[in-house]
Amino acid sequence: MTHNSISKVLQVKILTALFFMYTLSFSKVYYSKVEPYEMRDISSNVSGLVVSIDENMIGKKLTSQPYIKIDDELDSKELVYVKEKLITLRAMVATNEEILNNLEKSLNKKRDNYKKIESLKIKSVLEKDKEFHDLISSENQFLNTQKEVQNLKVQITDLKLRHAQLERNINDKSLVAEGFVLYSIHVKVGQVVGMATPLAQIADVSRAKLTIYLDDEDFLNLKNKVIYIDGEETSYKISRILNIADSKNISKYMAQIIIQSPKLFSRLAKVELKDE
Repeated sequence: MTHNSISKVLQVKILTALFFMYTLSFSKVYYSKVEPYEMRDISSNVSGLVVSIDENMIGKKLTSQPYIKIDDELDSKELVYVKEKLITLRAMVATNEEILNNLEKSLNKKRDNYKKIESLKIKSVLEKDKEFHDLISSENQFLNTQKEVQNLKVQITDLKLRHAQLERNINDKSLVAEGFVLYSIHVKVGQVVGMATPLAQIADVSRAKLTIYLDDEDFLNLKNKVIYIDGEETSYKISRILNIADSKNISKYMAQIIIQSPKLFSRLAKVELKDE
């Protein structure tokens, strides 16, 4: 190879290297896995026996139907009894309040009568004492009925709380996540679960996210960057960013880009940050 040929080859290599460095100065390339917008670990809020699992829905978008069902037979029966008892107690309160109203009218008359005869000299002490004891007896009856009404109302309050608890238990025993994709199930039919037992993992695929780890230069100049994904310019912006360096990717800052839901998740996407 002649001296001129070698010189030309070196010039081409130098120009290529300079072009590559020039390109890098205006864009940075990152790679990120396309992930669901959110992954949720579902744990049990109740205790009970797993009676059904719709394993056919794994990998599919869930509907309004339960994908896991925990036995709620006793809760449902108790809820019926609680509703019946609430109806009875409310009727008892209504009846006792009517009685209380009648007792109050009677008591007011007896008070008036006693005041009239209290100062009369023509009435004997025995007659006055009899009227007084009758008045006290009526007042006690009024107070006892009033106390009974209050006790009934306390029972109603307790039952209303139990009613709400049962409804919540029944609701929590039928797991529904409409619109989410069922990613995995961690229990089997016939298994008894307790509070906080892991049940399943679901994914929100209504959107997707790309996670990249920026260096100092890109982190400080994000406002002037245009995001390219797989070589195509987009209108996306950095959605989330941590200004604290990542513990694993030292001196890098985690950033996330929220994008439209793709047809295929978990593929590798090329992300470029270029100057405007």
